[in-house]
Amino acid sequence: MSRLQVVSGKGGTGKTTVAAALALALAREGKRTLLVEVEGRQGLAQVFGAEALPYEDRKIAVASGGGEVYALAIDAERALLDYLQMFYKLGSAGRALKKLGAIDFATTIAPGLRDVLLTGKACEAVRRKDKAGRFVYDHVIMDAPPTGRITRFLNVNDEVAGLARFGPIHNQAQAVMKVLKSPETAVHLVTLLEEMPVQETADGIAELREAGLPVGRVIVNMVRPHHLDEAALRAASGERRSDVSRALSRAGLGSARRGGLAERLVDPLLAQASEHASRVELERTQRTVLAGLDVPTYELPLLGAGMDLAGLYGLAAELRKQVGEE
Repeated sequence: MSRLQVVSGKGGTGKTTVAAALALALAREGKRTLLVEVEGRQGLAQVFGAEALPYEDRKIAVASGGGEVYALAIDAERALLDYLQMFYKLGSAGRALKKLGAIDFATTIAPGLRDVLLTGKACEAVRRKDKAGRFVYDHVIMDAPPTGRITRFLNVNDEVAGLARFGPIHNQAQAVMKVLKSPETAVHLVTLLEEMPVQETADGIAELREAGLPVGRVIVNMVRPHHLDEAALRAASGERRSDVSRALSRAGLGSARRGGLAERLVDPLLAQASEHASRVELERTQRTVLAGLDVPTYELPLLGAGMDLAGLYGLAAELRKQVGEE
């Protein structure tokens, strides 16, 4: 598995939850993972039921086998201060710029600068080593911006390297892109089995490939169970209305005669079955589209009871199972 796992997806597909589950899945057997948030939403803290994340690595969960999950909310202003200190040794002068509002001004008027700082901080975590020369984290998982802007977000350092032909900014941008365009990185896209998310996933994969960024997996989230077999799905068309009525009567739900309880239940039951059958057909169509993208796919189930820590650990276990089957 690549050391930097970038998780993107259309809004509403549950990409933050998937990123958290992936971090737990990769932190098995004593490994350490770092979850990185770059959008300032504190979504990871909400998923884990924790306090707001600070601008520093914080242990947020323990995975199976004693693995550890850390989390970091990257703040563009703080990252810029780190950058100024690292390359220009500004020290107190950098803090003075923050007090004057210059740091906020710079990151607000230059969205590209924010992306450079955010991706740079994440890549620094990927390369970070301890005193013994070992990587501090086995994997870094980034809860990244949505599919619609993920390619530009990740590719911004290429643009910066082209604008700044030399110096520390050019060197930093090149170092970041060396990580992002290498086998060390995989960009995963989260989708639902619905037309708009699947189409956006297809467009996102095409853009990532055109930019030379490494596509990882498509992760289909919130997959609903199929309650009806093929025969039942055909019956849901309503053509076998009388058969359904008689079956309800045999099950002890009243008379199948006109006006009986079994007869009155037929229409609402067939309506629900028909809706389910339409959903199954839609999902089949979208799976066919995803299969044509030539990208490995994982599937995670819809949690009927809602998302909590137990559900998150369950999704992590499902991801570990599917990774092991490859």
